[in-house]
Amino acid sequence: MNASRVDRRVRALPARLRWAALAACVGTFVSVVALAAAERNVGATTAPEAGTATAAARGLERLLLRAYLPPDFDQQVFDDLWTTWEEPARARAEQADMPERRRMAMERYGLTPHPDDPSRSMQYVVDPSSGSWTMSCLACHQGQVDGRVIPGLPNANYALETLTEEVRMVKVRQRKPFGHMDVGSLFLPLGTTNGTTNAVMFGVALMRHRDPDLSIVQRPPRFDLVHHDMDAPPWWHYAKRRSLYADGFAPKGHRILMQFLLVKENGPEKLHGWEDEFRDIERWIESLEAPRWPWPVEATLAEKGRAIFLQHCADCHGTYDPAGPARETYPDRIVDIAEVGTDRVRFDSLTAKERGELNNSWFGHMGADAAIMKDRESPAGYVAPPLDGIWASAPYLHNGSVPTLWHLLHPAQRPAVWKRTATGYDRARVGLEVEEMEKMPTGTGQEKLSSAERRRHFDTSKPGKSAKGHDFPDALDEEEKTAVLEYLKTL
Repeated sequence: MNASRVDRRVRALPARLRWAALAACVGTFVSVVALAAAERNVGATTAPEAGTATAAARGLERLLLRAYLPPDFDQQVFDDLWTTWEEPARARAEQADMPERRRMAMERYGLTPHPDDPSRSMQYVVDPSSGSWTMSCLACHQGQVDGRVIPGLPNANYALETLTEEVRMVKVRQRKPFGHMDVGSLFLPLGTTNGTTNAVMFGVALMRHRDPDLSIVQRPPRFDLVHHDMDAPPWWHYAKRRSLYADGFAPKGHRILMQFLLVKENGPEKLHGWEDEFRDIERWIESLEAPRWPWPVEATLAEKGRAIFLQHCADCHGTYDPAGPARETYPDRIVDIAEVGTDRVRFDSLTAKERGELNNSWFGHMGADAAIMKDRESPAGYVAPPLDGIWASAPYLHNGSVPTLWHLLHPAQRPAVWKRTATGYDRARVGLEVEEMEKMPTGTGQEKLSSAERRRHFDTSKPGKSAKGHDFPDALDEEEKTAVLEYLKTL
């Protein structure tokens, strides 16, 4: 079906049906609470539940249909990307028809085909008239597990650096101008491993050229930034947390969600004008619920694991009650870096000054949002995250260095190098289906690994990518670890 026709039909639906239709566009596991509220309050638009559900529906619609950044490339560029691929992928693409080439490209770059039009991606807003593709927030925050699309799930397959590198090569051949991502990636690494991004330094670099009120200022770029890769968090944790990021220094709010829109084309007026839209986007993020484990669970073993979890893990990660979420607790605790022992590059990469500059800008309402969180501007370590839906959000730790929960529970057996399959899921170890290696492969014969192939491997020996730390499971014996693993499936 034509994309523009789908968009018009969705917009023409009544609010309740449009919410359901839009939810289906990004998978069926959208907030049951918001949906139920909308259905109970049809016609009662003044009810708080109805207003929240409607705002959430608008927020999802914005993410799917609204381009907040300049276009990254057009359909012609996307359809020619296969010509840059290494063999044998290029030969297979050459023999394929266009739909198959597009499917191969989606898989290569970690994109999810749109359910109504598999030639376009859910992670990009595609203009049906111009053919332009524009990255959205869903690029990093819309993933899949075992082929199942889950709203708000981190995109552990996203190959942003590879996609940008190959887009640039095709644009040179087609004599098309570079976009902001093509130029920016020449100075700022986007991600050394698929599924992770250098997002923290994106923010620092973008803020470098703005005053606190968002006025654009000319300053020389910084060359002292500590580049490192991060794993995106699940969006369904947003409602529980009072702050954002691994070290929890930024109070959450709709403005903070907008900080990655700071390209030169977006002046202060544009961001001010988009505030209400991002209020709706925040409502949608807040409405998301963690997905439930879809396979059988050994109930007796899981109950044993629950008791062990409460004794050893709940002080940092909270308590969980699927039958009564209101009884759950979450301490939002920062664990000292010396205690948790995980890779500290992220912790050391930002100064209190840099944290303060974000909080004291328009994004933090000139410091008002952080007024009750001064303890967070110089945090002592990392925030222990909620664990709702942890079975779906592999890989683990803030840098995405641990592929499964089994590996998280067995610190000494975490792989030095691992490579995941495209969509495989390891039900036994709960996490990514991976090939484990002792060291990074170098290629065969005269053929060195291509840059795209290197990024398919996670090398824990690289700076910022260590899988060490979080050794707390060593206090458990093997039977206890097995029980806790079973319990984590139920969260």
